[in-house]
Amino acid sequence: MDTIWAPWRMAYIETANKPCECIFCCLPEEQKDVENLILYRGERAFIMMNNFPYNPGHLMVAPFQHTADMYALDDATLLETSHLVRFAVRALRETMQPHGFNLGVNLGRVAGAGVLDHIHWHIVPRWDGDTNFMPVIADTKVLPESLQATFLKLKENIAELGKP
Repeated sequence: MDTIWAPWRMAYIETANKPCECIFCCLPEEQKDVENLILYRGERAFIMMNNFPYNPGHLMVAPFQHTADMYALDDATLLETSHLVRFAVRALRETMQPHGFNLGVNLGRVAGAGVLDHIHWHIVPRWDGDTNFMPVIADTKVLPESLQATFLKLKENIAELGKP
């Protein structure tokens, strides 16, 4: 049997039983941005790191408003969300120098939405050769840097960039 050492998973396991209906509502309310990987708060939306990233630097942008319906967002919220997606791309580009990005929204379970009731945008940085045999053969994703290290780099760069 192979063993993969992943001590950072214990924090998730220990908090997995906490009652939280929606991570995009509960985590911002806690006002623990470093612990919850929230990088930036706007007036109507925020940027946070994905705790289970596809690639290093995988970010999400979500409105504070709890809805799964794009049409329920007013124009000001939709505009700020779009600005934050663009700002997240800029921060990732300057901080991590990816070769490209995947941007998207998963609407509904069949589209791959992990959180069904709260719309959010994914920003996934991509590098030439970032897909290798590990996910295909071993069903394992290798992340070369801890979430906290990536968070600190991005947080510093976002502070330097200023407002979106």
